[in-house]
Amino acid sequence: MSDTNFVDYVKIYCRSGKGGRGSTHFRREKYIPMGGPDGGDGGDGGHIILRGNRNYWTLLHLKFKRHLLAGHGGGGSGKLCSGKKGETVIIDVPCGTVAYDAETGEYMCDITEDGQEIILLKGGKGGRGNNHFKTPTNQAPRYAQPGEPFQERRIVLELKVLADVGLVGFPNAGKSTLLSVMTTAKPKIANYAFTTLEPNLGIVSYRDHRSFVMADIPGIIEGASDGKGLGLRFLRHIERNSLLLFLIAADADDIHEEYRILLNELAKYNPELLDKRRVLAISKADMLDEELTEALSADLPDIPHVFISSFTSLNLQKLKDLLWSELNKDGEYIKAADNVIVHRKLDIKAIELDDEDDDFDFDDEEEDIEEDWDDDEDPDFDADFYYREGEEDDTVK
Repeated sequence: MSDTNFVDYVKIYCRSGKGGRGSTHFRREKYIPMGGPDGGDGGDGGHIILRGNRNYWTLLHLKFKRHLLAGHGGGGSGKLCSGKKGETVIIDVPCGTVAYDAETGEYMCDITEDGQEIILLKGGKGGRGNNHFKTPTNQAPRYAQPGEPFQERRIVLELKVLADVGLVGFPNAGKSTLLSVMTTAKPKIANYAFTTLEPNLGIVSYRDHRSFVMADIPGIIEGASDGKGLGLRFLRHIERNSLLLFLIAADADDIHEEYRILLNELAKYNPELLDKRRVLAISKADMLDEELTEALSADLPDIPHVFISSFTSLNLQKLKDLLWSELNKDGEYIKAADNVIVHRKLDIKAIELDDEDDDFDFDDEEEDIEEDWDDDEDPDFDADFYYREGEEDDTVK
């Protein structure tokens, strides 16, 4: 994905449809002078639905279409005819998308599976026609229900990529190179810091036609949780990972210290990340001889580790075996989408959103639904004709 095509935050305006009003029509046909009420129900307003779609990888398609309006329900009519239902709007998003209220930052819902549908905003229910209100003492009701109003909301959609293994490391640790040799992904590789500016995904092929997904996360530096470097913008992408692969270069001044810094930044961002399984890979191990490898192995963090080289393919199969073993450590392979994460309140002020269209005037988008119910009534209607002498109905004026 190019730098301009990866969009993981978008703010949209959503409005469901309002319900159509019920009809107050009365049946008028030749030879049927007392047909009675036959007003139909109003149609239901359309919903706003969020749906997971595995064919999408970013929220780019919503960046330029951020006002989503469902259709209003039609009004009922005579002969018990119901109004048409409002058109429902379905918003396709990549799996891993989380919805938040744009005003308060409160969590709304989470889409993790292809085809999963969640109603963000319900359309208004259509009103009942006067046919529903007839009784033995009120045989000609001249009233009906109005439709329920629409709902509107501004929503922030946040993408957290779904991957089984997340690569964590400092800039230039060799994460993109490792992803390129273990998968068919083609991330940008260059000899300078922060080459990777957006997450890259790749599928790692394993034995017996099995596979798992690996994600290359932009480099983390000390202070990232406070906004330094690329800040915490991409730290959220490892929240769904089942396993964290820490990648530290063999020529690092202090492997222990780099591991501690990386772990500390994850803990500051979200302490729950410390509960994930961790594997350590020492990259660029082709520069080490056997004696240096043994010396470094004696003083490494107490987690499973392996020395690798993406350039010479040293121990890459061993790394795959180790990752697969850790992913199935409890005897069952748990996909990234099945990981349960606790969604915290979104800090709206801490993220960059394009609000240039927030003052958009939606009044012109409203459908003009006539509220003069007398248009449905017979001008020659005689209320006394429908009531026995001496009866009164407070609803008829």
